[in-house]
Amino acid sequence: MSIIVGYVPTAEGTAALDRAITEAHKSQSRLVIINSSRGDAIVDKRYAQAADINEVTERLEQEGIDHLVLQPVRGNDAANEVLEAAEKYRAELIVIGLRRRTPVGKLIMGSTAQQILLEAACPVLAVKASA
Repeated sequence: MSIIVGYVPTAEGTAALDRAITEAHKSQSRLVIINSSRGDAIVDKRYAQAADINEVTERLEQEGIDHLVLQPVRGNDAANEVLEAAEKYRAELIVIGLRRRTPVGKLIMGSTAQQILLEAACPVLAVKASA
């Protein structure tokens, strides 16, 4: 069994990773980190650079977490990449970070988070970054 974390190099992504590490320790599960890009932009701020991935990998190794870091660029949106990984790696949990939103933004949570929450076959833990 695995824990899937949707990771982006932001405060929200770090919060999701932190919580996923905690959950992986508790359950002794493999942590699968998904950081994807559709590949349709020259620069995608959500796509982690090598330094970001190295930092994440070093942290997981120091924590003694069995892990796999994936950075697919296949034209799929992030929600589909997370959901496909959850199915492939038999996820027991998906962890995602949520941004703070305006009142109007709260009405429409965001397509990625909303799609994962609605379509996941396993529990989804949504976390916010510290204020």
